[in-house]
Amino acid sequence: MRKTRRSYSAEFKREVVARAAAGNESFSAIERELGLPQSVVSRWVRAAERDGDQAFPGHGKRKAIDEEMYRLKRRLRDLTEEQAILKSALAKLGKLESDGSS
Repeated sequence: MRKTRRSYSAEFKREVVARAAAGNESFSAIERELGLPQSVVSRWVRAAERDGDQAFPGHGKRKAIDEEMYRLKRRLRDLTEEQAILKSALAKLGKLESDGSS
């Protein structure tokens, strides 16, 4: 039997992180009470510490910095392709000019 992967809203994750940050309960106690997989609370706390408000962007969404990196890589790829096309065109043009001037 296949287990289905559960997903949690960003709001839920933030509430769990806030509860864990309060320090009144251990991470494992919170996980048991909420029926969460082992070590998920510590993973969410680390993400919140590392990324702050951008920690839980949602399904299929990237953090702003990741989105910018993706956009820049795509632009670099496009410019590299354009450069290769222009180099090829210049080489062919140069060859035509040298053949025509002889």
